Amino acid sequence: MVTTMETNFAGTENFSRSSGVRASRYPTDLDVTSHTTNRNRVTGAFRPILAIPHLILVGGPAAFVTFWMRGDESGMRWSAGIGAIGAAVVAVTIIVWFAILFTGGHPRGLWDFAAFYLRWRVRAVAYAALLVDEYPPFGDGDYPAALRVAAPDGDRARMSVAFRPLLAIPHFIILWALGIAWAIVTLIAWISILISRTYPDTLYRFAVGVCRWGARVEAYVLLLRDEYPPFSLE
Repeated sequence: MVTTMETNFAGTENFSRSSGVRASRYPTDLDVTSHTTNRNRVTGAFRPILAIPHLILVGGPAAFVTFWMRGDESGMRWSAGIGAIGAAVVAVTIIVWFAILFTGGHPRGLWDFAAFYLRWRVRAVAYAALLVDEYPPFGDGDYPAALRVAAPDGDRARMSVAFRPLLAIPHFIILWALGIAWAIVTLIAWISILISRTYPDTLYRFAVGVCRWGARVEAYVLLLRDEYPPFSLE
């Protein structure tokens, strides 16, 4: 079953799917249709190559790790992590940061642009990380990995926005460690898919959890929401 992209989120709604990985009630969340058996060996084998067009535009899982990279190549690695559209979203986020501090509001067009990028990015990451086999659309569209994020109502939390980069540091540290574990899990899953066409269920749930956690933190850092993300894979 393929979930439908939505930007409206009811905070009390449970987005669980009988065939999917459970999502929680945080206002930014990821719903993934479980895809652990009968995997496609051919596309799995060449997944890093097939994902390149999307990774150029919206980046990949490397963004979780490259935030902490330093040295002459750090800029190049960071760009590879967020993609060309992501670089534009970062510039927009800086503008939005000042707008919120001075006016308390977030221009809706800029919010829509950042949310569009993050939805696309999550689909690309899910595909590159072997969570699904279906090739993601370029832009919005139905996909088995669906990010849900609601536009905030009313004035924004200016104090939280002012210190957003600092407030997110604990999450960045944990995601750095989880990102390394996720890379190892993905390698194991890649070998498993090539041999048995299966993604071990326990590893799959962990990978989806890391992807979900990362998406929440990215939405928080991109100023899409003010609620502090939970320290949770669920």
